[in-house]
Amino acid sequence: MSHLVLRAARFDEAEQISKHVNACYRGDSSRQGWTTEADLLGGNRTDHEEISDLILSQNSEVLLCLGGQELVASVHLKSAGEVAELGMLAINPAIQGRGVGKWFLAEIERYVVQTWGAGRIRMAVITVREELIAFYERRGYKRTGLIKPFDLDERNGIPRQELEFEILQKELVGSKS
Repeated sequence: MSHLVLRAARFDEAEQISKHVNACYRGDSSRQGWTTEADLLGGNRTDHEEISDLILSQNSEVLLCLGGQELVASVHLKSAGEVAELGMLAINPAIQGRGVGKWFLAEIERYVVQTWGAGRIRMAVITVREELIAFYERRGYKRTGLIKPFDLDERNGIPRQELEFEILQKELVGSKS
């Protein structure tokens, strides 16, 4: 993965990032990978206004993974004290299964330890996504048993069935805490 570069997103990239995220999560293009939500949710996952807000928000970072000039992956991170919250992780479906997601996740974890001194990282995963939960468990994330309802904001998709989130969490090595 030495050809990949991690960097913070710029405000002028919000439209490109929102198109990337939507292509990774929903629609026919997302079906190329194994992490699609197309059968669970309709509509878009995000829009450029939300991405713009996330880029500009305090204690918030949108990170990009680039292969040359190509946007390969992105993620939204939020600092909540000693806990970093991970969301909207999106890997180009055409390259899923090649180790990019594992590499990017490890880089994300390293980033939140080095930049924010976070001791833990957590995320919300749709409970019916057992294969995705298993992927994160293999990377050291633990199921917390905390369940929260799915946010019915149409800006983030329209559920095709009743959905809920489970919170996964991982203790980070090398944190300042």
